[in-house]
Amino acid sequence: MKIDRAELREIRLPLREPFAISSGVWSERRVILLRLEGEGVEGWGECVAAEDPSYSPETTDTAWHVLTRFLVPGLPGREIMGPAEVFTHAPWVRGNRMAKAAVEMSVWDLWAKSLGVPVWELLGASGRAIRVGVSVGLQSSDDTLLEKVEGYLKEGYARIKLKIKPGRDVEMLRAVRDRFPEVSLMADANSAYTLSDLPRLREMDDLDLMMIEQPLGHEDLLDHATLQADLRTPICLDESIRSLDDLRLALHLDAGRIVNLKPGRVGGLAESLRIHRHCSERQIPLWCGGMLETGIGRAFNVALAGLPGFTLPGDISASRRYWERDIVRPEWELSSGTITPTSEPGIGVEPDLERIDALTHRKVTFPD
Repeated sequence: MKIDRAELREIRLPLREPFAISSGVWSERRVILLRLEGEGVEGWGECVAAEDPSYSPETTDTAWHVLTRFLVPGLPGREIMGPAEVFTHAPWVRGNRMAKAAVEMSVWDLWAKSLGVPVWELLGASGRAIRVGVSVGLQSSDDTLLEKVEGYLKEGYARIKLKIKPGRDVEMLRAVRDRFPEVSLMADANSAYTLSDLPRLREMDDLDLMMIEQPLGHEDLLDHATLQADLRTPICLDESIRSLDDLRLALHLDAGRIVNLKPGRVGGLAESLRIHRHCSERQIPLWCGGMLETGIGRAFNVALAGLPGFTLPGDISASRRYWERDIVRPEWELSSGTITPTSEPGIGVEPDLERIDALTHRKVTFPD
């Protein structure tokens, strides 16, 4: 397949409501979209990098620089034999996995459309309905939180994830557990704690949580291993797992017993498949996380989560969870606690070009 043209743009999309975690609050997303054209079809990808480096060293602006300066200019005019070959023109670019994922996943979409099949079929998934959960940001009070949780349960979400931080943790979690004793409940700290908080984290063992996600720093695998040895509740690793090599080290240390896999974080779908295979072979519980994606990025998560090794509900919420209006048609919708991939070629949804144009803040094309 020959890639003829590439177009990068940044859009600015307001959230339905502010989303707060331990490291900050988001009211708007600056999203980088990539469109590739070739063989009479087009493929779309999305970069999940955030506006600041609180989750990852990559940001919207650093990813824009790497994409426009190093990764995308060399694509037009190239013949490729599949997504795995997309970076043969720039093997020397280290890291920058979120920027690379945007390119790689747009090639998956392009490749699938050229073959007339869905991305999930290329990945080896079944196209089945995906059980999904919802991530609930930090709220101003427990009463507000309980109201939010009740609303999401009525919508049918299969699992509730609560963001926590020091000062908003055990008592808040206990209030939710007391009100909803049967709900599948987990906590996500986004690296807000250290081993000095061990007594506080130990209190969470009595709350019947599915897991505590990323309680310690993103590079603190040894400390996570120390913490896991002291807790009954499984630790789930998120930010710490950027590659298969990270996963192998984490499992060797017993730094965590559940993995949150985000394709946009690990460099794309090919690396995701390697991580998925490694977890499946070792029966490590796995689920697909989210990064406040638009319907384009969400489509790749839906496709990936259909693989049999994803045993826990993922953070693949409906479009309306985050956006008053998404940038794809049809929007992703929840049905009986599940989201189902479409059978259309590629990512299965159509980017809304009129809306994307209206939201575009900057754009560059190659060749210009």
